[in-house]
Amino acid sequence: MRKNITILDGGFGQSIVNKGIAQIGTLWGCSAYLDKKDHHHVVDTHLEFIDAGSQIITTSNFTIRKRRLAQNNVENRLEEFLNIAGDLARKAVIQSQRKIKVAGSLPTQGETYKPDIYLSDEQLINEFEVTANTLNPYVDLFYLDVLCSQKEIECALKAVSKFNKDILIGIHLKKNGKLPSGEEILDLVPLIDKYNVKALIGGCISPEIYEISKLSLSKINCDFGFKINAFQDIPDNWSIQPGVNPNLNLGKRLDLDEDRFIQFCNNAIKNGATYIGGCCEINHHHIKSFVNQL
Repeated sequence: MRKNITILDGGFGQSIVNKGIAQIGTLWGCSAYLDKKDHHHVVDTHLEFIDAGSQIITTSNFTIRKRRLAQNNVENRLEEFLNIAGDLARKAVIQSQRKIKVAGSLPTQGETYKPDIYLSDEQLINEFEVTANTLNPYVDLFYLDVLCSQKEIECALKAVSKFNKDILIGIHLKKNGKLPSGEEILDLVPLIDKYNVKALIGGCISPEIYEISKLSLSKINCDFGFKINAFQDIPDNWSIQPGVNPNLNLGKRLDLDEDRFIQFCNNAIKNGATYIGGCCEINHHHIKSFVNQL
């Protein structure tokens, strides 16, 4: 079974924040890029997941997007921060002396967990291209990170298709099993087939949402899996608050410990999941416990 499973990392942003990094505005864990003295925390966090057994780590640039940087008056540092994210991920792999793949994060360009409705297709493609072009020298594949609509997914796929690298699509899903845009998982099948997507990942979703979505995921023509979170709830109207750890207003589940994570992963594997990982509040201890039992 181990040979058929790909182990992803966990919730990088929350792992950094929970180390005590001071959050600047709405930069979340990427606040670590503002001062070089904090860069080692990024490398250390990557290494924690590598040592835990992650085979793919994701560049930490979820909040490095034009809209979020503008909120914090650092929009002119987009490419600088992206280069730092790529470089630190690659440094962690070199230090680990292991054959670890780096996935370049292409995060949603709108508000987190909400469908993008304010950018044209051309604008979206351009913003994804800037991120992809900058990260490309550092990464082995691309991860479309918690995208929320078919439009956004298609624009991101167009932006990365020229690199001829594997693509994982991370889609956010609501409690009804649909994307925030209201579209169904199976609506993505034509895009998945056209762009030869490697896997479809339920991105930053609860275990319960994965459970109601697993049948649809199993019907697509590629591998599938998850990066589940351990938030108590993500309301439809939620927006990140400047300088506030998201787990203070979204809540952190106390029931999703390492044993529960292992149980969930094992059940998901029995039902066909091959990409196993975590998102917010799923840390390297969760990943290590699961890998150890494999």
